[in-house]
Amino acid sequence: MSIQNKKVSDVMLDIGSFPIVNDSTILKEALEIMDDFRLGIACVIDHNSQLLGIITDGDIRRKLLVVQKPLAAFFIDDVINQAIKNPVTTSSEINLVDAVSLMEEKQVWDLPVVDNSKLVGLLHLHSAAKALLEG
Repeated sequence: MSIQNKKVSDVMLDIGSFPIVNDSTILKEALEIMDDFRLGIACVIDHNSQLLGIITDGDIRRKLLVVQKPLAAFFIDDVINQAIKNPVTTSSEINLVDAVSLMEEKQVWDLPVVDNSKLVGLLHLHSAAKALLEG
């Protein structure tokens, strides 16, 4: 398959291969789940698998620098309270080259993949770059 024909669906991480939490998961638990996958991101979904937001290691670091409450209170917040609620996303049918260009433009390493309002995967820059380099 040529680079021009590769779609996001060809290289995205499937459900179960990256951290997914629900909106009422506490931040500490979300961090533990993120640590298990070692990707630095978790997608936040509702009971219908609709993407509500994302949380990244960088988001947490930036929020820790400005949080005005005890650290323990911060870590028991629902993760949705600390999440980016309108993340940049892509579709599984988008051309991989276009998705990587979007990642570069928005300066992100990961794109949640959403089809018909449901989270179906995650495009991670490393797997995308590897697929493009392999041609």
